[in-house]
Amino acid sequence: MGLLSDPVRRRALARLVLRLNAPLCVLSYVAGIAWFLALAFPPLTQRTYMSENAMGSTMVEEQFAGGDRARSFARDFAAHRRKSGALPVAWLERTMRSVGLEVYTQSFSRKLPFPDETHERYMVSGTNVYGILRAPRAASTESLVLTVPCGPDSTNSQAVGLLLALAAHFRGQIYWAKDIIFLVTEQDLLGTEAWLEAYHDVNITGMQSSPLQGRAGAIQAAVALELSSDVVTSLDVAVEGLNGQLPNLDLLNLFQTFCQKGGLLCTLQGKLQPQDWTSIDGPLQGLQTLLLMVLQQASGRPHGPHGLFLRYRVEALTIRGINSFRQYKYDLVAVGKALEGVFRKLNHLLERLHQSFFFYLLPALSRFVSIGLYMPAVGFLLLVLGLKALELWMQLHEAGVGPEEPGGVSGPSPPLLPTQTVGLASLVAPLLISQAMGLALYILPVLSQHVATQHFPVAEAEAVVLTLLAIYAAGLALPHSTQRVVSTQAPDRGWMALKLVALIYLVLQLACIALTNFSLGFLLAATMVPAAALTKPCGPRPLYAALLVLTSPAATLLGGLFVWRELQESPVSLAEGWQLFLAALAQGVLEHHTYGALLFPLLALGLYPCWLLFWNVLFWK
Repeated sequence: MGLLSDPVRRRALARLVLRLNAPLCVLSYVAGIAWFLALAFPPLTQRTYMSENAMGSTMVEEQFAGGDRARSFARDFAAHRRKSGALPVAWLERTMRSVGLEVYTQSFSRKLPFPDETHERYMVSGTNVYGILRAPRAASTESLVLTVPCGPDSTNSQAVGLLLALAAHFRGQIYWAKDIIFLVTEQDLLGTEAWLEAYHDVNITGMQSSPLQGRAGAIQAAVALELSSDVVTSLDVAVEGLNGQLPNLDLLNLFQTFCQKGGLLCTLQGKLQPQDWTSIDGPLQGLQTLLLMVLQQASGRPHGPHGLFLRYRVEALTIRGINSFRQYKYDLVAVGKALEGVFRKLNHLLERLHQSFFFYLLPALSRFVSIGLYMPAVGFLLLVLGLKALELWMQLHEAGVGPEEPGGVSGPSPPLLPTQTVGLASLVAPLLISQAMGLALYILPVLSQHVATQHFPVAEAEAVVLTLLAIYAAGLALPHSTQRVVSTQAPDRGWMALKLVALIYLVLQLACIALTNFSLGFLLAATMVPAAALTKPCGPRPLYAALLVLTSPAATLLGGLFVWRELQESPVSLAEGWQLFLAALAQGVLEHHTYGALLFPLLALGLYPCWLLFWNVLFWK
């Protein structure tokens, strides 16, 4: 306390902080990037283990042998779907009843805010079919879900056939203590969202659907299945859910255990698991997988039907069967046995999965990085913003302290001058205009699509994207707009006060984002922190302007798409990357209005206005 209350010592501390600020910022940023890159290397990455005793004590004996029956169901389903041109609801009802299930249907419809050109749909309607296998040994208080999505692009016939064969096999067993729901949804994720909203009696996205006539118990876990062939070479697991949510790590460990038991090749992000973690090759391969997971999670998109279950506190996975050039082939019996083992183990649960991690990163299926080990990476990056904010605060504070007397005692502070009041008032206009630009970026693209299509030869989806880009680019004129409002008598430290507010605003946003979606928070911090720390109205202004533009939220999205395709070993040209960028903008807006994805409002209402504040600081007069 004496150090802070003594003016002489406080000035000495301020000079020390100001002198060491730049090297400390550089060191902190480098430490954050290095820490993140080291996450794929031992000892930061650890072996996975089963935390739930009910699933890890003993194994079960799988008895599924209905491969031929599954293929027969798949052929019949594909034939009826080709004949009807839609989901064969009547055939599914008859087949599910024939294997002993309680069968119900649900119709739904949804008008999208603008046409989805990726899937070529606007007015969407469909029917979900689900059958319930009642538990013979317990009341209908808990349930498990096996779901198969059927979209316009892929029929998923083999998955439907395996689902029906598993239902017939499960019906003959007497050890079930939980109800099992076998769900076939139409229109991909839209059908899944309609069923989940009706099951939990909520309406989050404005979906129009009929009420469910049959229910089971509270859903404890779910598995979504996607198969493209009668034989598979590997099973790829998707864990990233809506807004970056992840399932409990024990569910992933459980599936991997049964894959190892049955000799199934299991992949993550389409990548094989490294075998040797003692050499440099294993961690480097794990780093590629980890980067792919970070990019997928940062997008906030549900990468499978399981991503929508996570919103309702239902642990879920999506399993995709891959048929590639690998020499090892597995039939539907092997896949069915793995699923049977998973459901039998989940049947043993006495409570929801909760003992393992909900926040983690995966360099491989057998390795994970816990939240306590990856959070320092983003902490080091945010420390840079804290140091720069402290530097500006000290500069502003020392500017208001009277000069030192010859005896070493500082004189009294002068009274607050009118120019200082103007300096504080000058922050109001940039803040209000920045937030107004963010609000326009969020609201106008969808509202003005019909006006744009009437005056320009573009489709609705193109109008939304072009309006987004136009408003985003219009924000670059913000300094010229605010300078007309701000008084010309504002002191020079006005830009310092504005940058201090912007730094605090940015660090609070990134910290909150990183707590819920580390991947998004880290990527935004890694790109925005250097520009935010360096921006000032003096010095090489064109260089700072180029750095700000290259680290803006839109440029981060564009760069992330190129990096993602490079890591997938399918690089794209600049023109192809730009088309992917435009499609990603349209899908981001559409998924926000359709499923409640938060990436678009977060960027439009939070980070974009904050970025405009730094742009205003750069061109402060």
